[in-house]
Amino acid sequence: MAEHVNSVVVEDLVKRFGDFVAVDHIQLEVRKGEVFGFLGPNGAGKSTTIRMLCGLLRPSGGRAVVAGYDVARHPEAVRQNIGYMSQKFSLYNDLTVIENLRLFAGLYSVPAGEFQSRIGWALEMANLKGQENLVTGTLPGGWKQRLALGCAVLHRPPVIFLDEPTSGVDPVSRRQFWDLIHQMAEEGVTVFVTTHYMEEAEYCNRLALIFRGRIVALGTPAELKRDSMRGELLLVECEPLGAAVEALQSAPGVADAAVFGNTLHLVVEDAEAAAPQVRQYLAERGVAVGRMEKIRATLEDVFVSVTTARDGEARKA
Repeated sequence: MAEHVNSVVVEDLVKRFGDFVAVDHIQLEVRKGEVFGFLGPNGAGKSTTIRMLCGLLRPSGGRAVVAGYDVARHPEAVRQNIGYMSQKFSLYNDLTVIENLRLFAGLYSVPAGEFQSRIGWALEMANLKGQENLVTGTLPGGWKQRLALGCAVLHRPPVIFLDEPTSGVDPVSRRQFWDLIHQMAEEGVTVFVTTHYMEEAEYCNRLALIFRGRIVALGTPAELKRDSMRGELLLVECEPLGAAVEALQSAPGVADAAVFGNTLHLVVEDAEAAAPQVRQYLAERGVAVGRMEKIRATLEDVFVSVTTARDGEARKA
């Protein structure tokens, strides 16, 4: 077994499909017991990367080590030492909770002497004790996701991959699910998770933003909000919002403008200097402007700023 057990190590990883480069020389390392978030728009390369890291897709170049095994040389060993849960519920709806757990315990070759204890542990972890005989298809969405997680970790893998695991789940169930994730991380499990919910990204220890197959930002949520914004953020209350956004697309000194609720977030070089200029610019175009102030960036602001900037650079190239 190689080094880096209970971790994910990616070195210059590449995946090509003909002339198309889906994953472009990415590198990162996920530490033992870390909750690592992998964010990116549709088509950015997230799923392709995960398929390589799970030993399901052979890399075109570079190297990746998962749970101590090289994904290209030992894909079967990788699959035996990871847990995987997709965004689409993949258990058997016509089986009961306990039948699904028994089935997956068998598929994961859980030792006979540990069979019952592992199933009991999974039920306890997923908060489904007493619900063993319910038909899975009748469970609420949040319960189904907890059951899917329980099945994915029955063999207690050192690394688990969660691909948008809370898609379509209500906010309360989503928070409970994340409590389970952090509980496993505290026990030393390495968690690699993709999500499109920016508030969920805040729960991760570190994040990587991938865009057009490349890692464009990497760090803790606090580091990304502090270091990855290209400029400062100006909040603007105005009416009508639609006309304001359209007008600001060509406003001097405004790098980006986006609607957040009933306000706008503008990316500018200097928020204090830009405020009076933006107020005048909008007023001249019939937009009524109220409160304006410099604000701290959210992860969503960072995500939009970084991807917009890279998209602009790609168009100029």
